Amino acid sequence: MKSRLALLLAMALNACTPTTGGDVSRLMTINETTLPPLKVFNSGQHVSPVRSNNDLALDFIELSFRLESGRELPVLTRFEGPITVKVIGNQPASLQHDLTRLIARLRTESRINISQISSGPANITINAVPRKDIRSVLPQAACFVAPNVTNMAEYRKARKTRLANWSQLRSREKLAIFLPNDVSPQEVRDCLHEELAQSLGPLNDLYRLPDSVFNDDNVHTVLTGFDTMILRAYYSPRLHNGMTRGQVAATLPHILREINPGGENVPSVFATRTPIQWKRAVETALGPAANQRDREAAAAEALRIARAIGWQDQRRAFAHYAMGRVLQRGDPITAQQHYAQAKIFYGQTPGTQLHQAYVATQLAAHAVSQGQGELALQLVAPHVEIARSSENAALLSTLLLLRAEALDLVNRPAEAQAVRLDSLGWARYGFGSDWAVRAKLREIASLNPLKG
Repeated sequence: MKSRLALLLAMALNACTPTTGGDVSRLMTINETTLPPLKVFNSGQHVSPVRSNNDLALDFIELSFRLESGRELPVLTRFEGPITVKVIGNQPASLQHDLTRLIARLRTESRINISQISSGPANITINAVPRKDIRSVLPQAACFVAPNVTNMAEYRKARKTRLANWSQLRSREKLAIFLPNDVSPQEVRDCLHEELAQSLGPLNDLYRLPDSVFNDDNVHTVLTGFDTMILRAYYSPRLHNGMTRGQVAATLPHILREINPGGENVPSVFATRTPIQWKRAVETALGPAANQRDREAAAAEALRIARAIGWQDQRRAFAHYAMGRVLQRGDPITAQQHYAQAKIFYGQTPGTQLHQAYVATQLAAHAVSQGQGELALQLVAPHVEIARSSENAALLSTLLLLRAEALDLVNRPAEAQAVRLDSLGWARYGFGSDWAVRAKLREIASLNPLKG
């Protein structure tokens, strides 16, 4: 089993700052009886990273020969030959569009021979199931992938046996992905990207990677240029099932020289490993199970570890961001200080433009709540196109809604109305049901002191 954790970062946009309550709906200028059609992404910007091949090789090895639990994997495993994918279950309407786009990217960017079939046995079976079915077997997972099974009934029988144990695999023949079919289109899509990538390739996640879905911070939700490059290396004809860590390490320089020639002359960074204690602290702080006191203690521990190690990268920033999220309702002033620190550390770390956009929503929301419309507009402006090119509809719609409130604050109501309308199609993809979209509208409108 390999699961995508349901960290609160994925819900961070549901609580920009404490709402004021009250009857906000009477002040809305959008007709809530009819929402615009759902918008979908048809293109994105996924540029291959400018990265040292030495660093790429180290990342590849750690991603491919270790599980998230820390357990070492003895050999490389992957599919050999053409790979087939099939969807079963009650498929949500958005899934086919996103799956078609993802398969096309895997074929063109990663050079993987993968295709979808509609009948017969498949190498990878995508099960579209109710979220409660996933939570019944993995309470903290949003979705997951398991080896040597095709459906939930088979997984329930095999889950505690060698059959479903990744460390016992010596090759990949069939896998099952379990996606929720009763959540927003974006959550379905995000699960699809991460679980299909890990069905095909590496099983580990590394917090040190700023530009990857192979990272439990859940910031990147569609495959990045880094991810498709890693998968291209994974399916190089120079590699095969059963290769040891040493054999793969000896072969990687030749592979990376072929697929990333520019990385030969880029200086290495040699980022430090992330201690398991820091990972556990972050997951406690942002996970769904802990109480407020434990969240605060865990966030403080993550920040203490980051400072003690001397991190200046996105992990230090993420620790500040996590602390801001934890303190947001009880101590919003201190939370804003941590968001400001997160902005500084993200700003000095390459590849963190999307992370900076998340921080901007928190800072801009606070500016709106203080009636500082011009400041909010300045905070939002650099990040709208980043959210769009990263195909993050929830983030994009939130930034646009914050822009609309800021425009109202500076007495530009016609522009505010146009921006608000533009946001709603993206909100339907990002947040799903009409009630969730309307709740987002009310939440962000409630930040505006003119509507209090």
